[in-house]
Amino acid sequence: MAALALFKVENLIYYYPGTVKPALAGVSLEIEDGEFVLVTGGSGSGKSSLARALAGLLPDFYGGRFGGRVSFRGRDLRTLDRRALAREVGMVFQDPEKQLVMTGVEAEVAFGLENLGLSQEEMRRRVAEVVGFLGLTGLREKFTANLSGGEKQRLALAAVLAMRPQVLILDEPTSQLDPAAAEEFLNLVRRLNEEMGFTVVLIEQRLERCFHLSDRVLLMEEGRILRDGTPQQVARWAVARENPFVPPVSRFFAQVGFPAVAVTVKEGRRLLRPYRVNRELPDGKPADAVSPGRGASGKLVVEAKGLGFTYPDGREALWGINCTFAAGEFVAVMGENGAGKSTLLKILAGLLRPGRGKAVVLGSDLEKNNRLGPRVAYLSQNPNDYLFQETVEEELRFGLKNFGLPDNGIVDKLLTRLHLGRYRKMNPRDLSSGERQRVALAAVLVTRPALLLLDEPTRGMDYRLKAELGTFLKELAAKGVTVVLVTHDVEFTAEYAARVVLLSAGRLVSDGPKHRVLGTSVFYAPQMARLCRGLADNVLTVPEAVKKIGALLRCSLPVQAAASPPGDRP
Repeated sequence: MAALALFKVENLIYYYPGTVKPALAGVSLEIEDGEFVLVTGGSGSGKSSLARALAGLLPDFYGGRFGGRVSFRGRDLRTLDRRALAREVGMVFQDPEKQLVMTGVEAEVAFGLENLGLSQEEMRRRVAEVVGFLGLTGLREKFTANLSGGEKQRLALAAVLAMRPQVLILDEPTSQLDPAAAEEFLNLVRRLNEEMGFTVVLIEQRLERCFHLSDRVLLMEEGRILRDGTPQQVARWAVARENPFVPPVSRFFAQVGFPAVAVTVKEGRRLLRPYRVNRELPDGKPADAVSPGRGASGKLVVEAKGLGFTYPDGREALWGINCTFAAGEFVAVMGENGAGKSTLLKILAGLLRPGRGKAVVLGSDLEKNNRLGPRVAYLSQNPNDYLFQETVEEELRFGLKNFGLPDNGIVDKLLTRLHLGRYRKMNPRDLSSGERQRVALAAVLVTRPALLLLDEPTRGMDYRLKAELGTFLKELAAKGVTVVLVTHDVEFTAEYAARVVLLSAGRLVSDGPKHRVLGTSVFYAPQMARLCRGLADNVLTVPEAVKKIGALLRCSLPVQAAASPPGDRP
């Protein structure tokens, strides 16, 4: 007799309130006890909706029209007691702001335990375990509103893990974590799955972090499951169809015609080992050797000297920052959570006054004048802070009206360029996370700023949309706009930025061309740099790897067709 599936989804159809297009369109699948399932796909493809359905939140919490059936251990999920379900299934959402309800860190972790009616002794033990495990010990007494975005993300994770559910549903849980913290967290999730038997359903866009960890990958598109199989099966299927939802290392092996498609750096290096790749290959000089702060024109837009800032609680956010940004530069600011990245952007945007030192933006000394007007555009981590009009179009026009600026076609241009035209008359709060991010970006770009400051702009965006955004930002930089973005997305930085500024504990520790900063790093190195380390220098991206070592590999490869992998799920 076949074992009973943990989850069984049968012809699941779901419409959010007021929508005519289904978020889920006939989804059917089974998830076995102990599986690690990765769900990926484009923005708005139905990934988060599927996660909400598995957590029992559709339609009771979100409303809308619901069809089909979702069963958990053989019982209809909608008939289960909510408290009992919370002991079995825990979910971490994309936006930690929506999940945090208490004012203190320790109180937040204990909140769910109190609702489960646990004893004080058991609560203290569980709180201590997860707080220590996720590196929140130094934040136990902190006010949650004062935490950075990444710290809030880890706190939301801790609050769910403290309840010890047997199923973890994680909706882009590493979107605000730095590479080292993300790797640490995903390794923890892997241990929970492999050593403690937790069932894990992970929604994720940054596949280089987690593709190889899963037992099974679901690739979604337009509310349907496009492909379902092992990571190797889905990678081969996707690269054969030029589908972007595979890690960079898989794309590389597919593009050079290698008979096997690796899904991890370790596997890729093993496949490359028999080929004698010469480190002295020509064309080794990186193309981004531009002096920091000078860009193409050399005209300074930002100049910081000895810049420092201390928050009212005494926390030193920035200490002695010296840097310059020039017109036409595309700079990525990176560093661990709490390094001071967002604080730096807020000072440059005029939202915070420098505590020490000097900051000059577009000729204005921010100590004397921090009202920069439409010349500076700033997009914070949370796009919801920008969305309060009834439609997407009104959202964009608001910025023009606020500054008394003419349209001159900019609204239509941005709606088209950021693929928002079909949402023109929709309420922006009804859109997916990635779509809301694009609306907020368009809303700050309508003023045609000279300095564009972006805090985690790729959060919630899929590979296609990130490519569109990166190309768009490069176009802006080529036209003389200074683009400075804070990001944890190493692959995006490697592909599109020209310069990297690395912060740590409020100090600037590295500043230079991306090949020098990322190529010599460990945790901040993209997948292709790790794959090619010791084989070819100055390689950060798939096109660079194909150019430098692809030709040599193609000459060495035997002529053979890759066989179709058996057992592929339709």
